[in-house]
Amino acid sequence: MSSANDRPNTTPKAEGHRVEADCIGEREIPADILHGIYTVRALDNFPLSGRRVHSALIHAFGQVKLACARTNRALGAWSDDPLKGDAIEQACNEMAGASLDDLVVVDALQGGAGASTNMNVNEALANRALVILGEKPGSYDRISPLNDINLHQSTNDTYPTALKLAAIGLLHDLDKSLVALQEAFQEKEKEFAGVVKLGRTELQDAVLTTLGRAMSAYAEPIGRDRWRAYKCEERLRVVNLGGTAIGTGLSAPREYIFRVVDFLREQTGIGFARAENLIDNTQNADNFVEVSGILKACAATLIKISTDLRLLSSGPDGGLSEILLPSVQAGSSAMPDKVNPVIPEAVTQAAIRVMGYDLSITMAAAAGNLELNAFLPLIADSLLHSIELLTNACKILRLNCVQGIKANESRCQSNVESSTATATALMTVIGYDKAAEIAKLSREQGCSIRQIVLSMGLLSEEDFDELISPETVMRLGANSHKER
Repeated sequence: MSSANDRPNTTPKAEGHRVEADCIGEREIPADILHGIYTVRALDNFPLSGRRVHSALIHAFGQVKLACARTNRALGAWSDDPLKGDAIEQACNEMAGASLDDLVVVDALQGGAGASTNMNVNEALANRALVILGEKPGSYDRISPLNDINLHQSTNDTYPTALKLAAIGLLHDLDKSLVALQEAFQEKEKEFAGVVKLGRTELQDAVLTTLGRAMSAYAEPIGRDRWRAYKCEERLRVVNLGGTAIGTGLSAPREYIFRVVDFLREQTGIGFARAENLIDNTQNADNFVEVSGILKACAATLIKISTDLRLLSSGPDGGLSEILLPSVQAGSSAMPDKVNPVIPEAVTQAAIRVMGYDLSITMAAAAGNLELNAFLPLIADSLLHSIELLTNACKILRLNCVQGIKANESRCQSNVESSTATATALMTVIGYDKAAEIAKLSREQGCSIRQIVLSMGLLSEEDFDELISPETVMRLGANSHKER
C-alpha cells in the first residue's frame, strides 16, 4: 500500500530544502534533516510537554524495527537489493544502541496513539539508511519510511511492544538499585545492632527496640519491592507485535506474524511471547496499570523510610537526633550552620511524583475506546519516568544518605533512661502496676526511670542494665520469672 510520502522528492522550492507530501499537502523540509513530513507536522501539532520521547523507548523502537526487518528479510523482502536490507538493519542497530536519539524529536505527549513517534522513527531510520547507502535524505523511492521501515507493521503493535521492552530494561536497572539499597540498610542493621533506642507508636514513646532492628524494618520492604518489580516483567513479556492495526494481522503475512516475536526474543534475550489474543492485547492497557501499582507501592515505601529518617535525625539539639545523616549541603542562607535532610526530602518528592504518574496511567488506561487505546503516549511517558525516578531515588538515598548514617548513641541512651517507655521493659519482673507507678513518679519528679528504680531498691543496677540490654530488648518474647 503506497502513500504520498513514498514518492520521490520534487524539485526543491528553496535552496537547501526538499519537498515532501502526505495526504494533507506538501511541506518544505531542510534538505539534510533526517526526518520527514510526518515528524514536521507532529512538531507543529503537539508542543505540549516540552520534552522528547523517553530515550529508552527510542532504543526499544530500534530493537522492534530490527526484529521486523529481519523477519521481513527472512521472508524474502529486499532480496533483489541486499544492500538496502543491510542499511536498514544497520540503522536499526544504531537506534537500538543510542546513536540516533537526536533524530526522534517529537513531543512525548501526542495524539494518535503514538503514531507520531512511530513515524518519526520510520523517517529517521529510512533517512539514516539512505545516508548509509550514499543517497540523499528524502529519496524514498529507494527506502520508504512506510513501505520498507514500517513493512507489515502498525503503530498499534510496534508502539506498545517497544514500550514493554523499554519498561523491562528500566526495571532491570531498578532491580539493581533496590538490591543495593536493601544491602545498605542491612549493613546498618549489623552496625547498629547494639544500640538500644526508643520504639514509638503514634509518635509517642512506646517500648524499647534497637537502631539495628529499625534499619532491618527498612531493608525488608525494599526487598519486597524488589521482588514485586522483578515479577513485573512477567506482565510485560506478552506482546501484540504482528497484530498490526487492531490485532487481526491485517496486511501482514501469516508467517511474519508467527515469526516476528521470535526474532525480538532472540535479539533481546527477553522471553517475549506473542499474545494468544492479539485483539485483547492491542486495545487493553491494564497490564501497565498493574505494573504502575507495583511502582506506587515502592514509592510508598520510600516515602515512609524518608519520613522516618527525617524524624530520627530531627534537631540536632531540639529534636529526636537519634541518628546523624550525612551533611551534603548547607541548609540555609539565613541560619548559620543549619543542615537539612535534603536527600530524604528529594526522594519523597520523586516518590510523590510517581504516585501522580500512577493516577495518569490508571486514567489513561481506563479511557481507551473499542479496539485501541489512544492514550498510550501518556502511559509510556508516565511509566518510563516512574521507573527512572525510583531507580535514581534509590541510588541517591543509598549513596548520599544511608551509607553515611551514624548512630547518636549518647542521645539514644539518654532517651532510653529518661523515657517512661523504659518502665515497660521492667514489667516482666516488677509487674504492670509497679511499672505504671514508676512511670508516673518519673514524670512528676523529673527523674529517670533508672534513678527511681534504684532508689526504691526494686532492681540492682546490674539487673536493670540487663533488662534494657540489646539482647533482652530484641529477645523474641519475654523470659518467665523462673527463667530469670
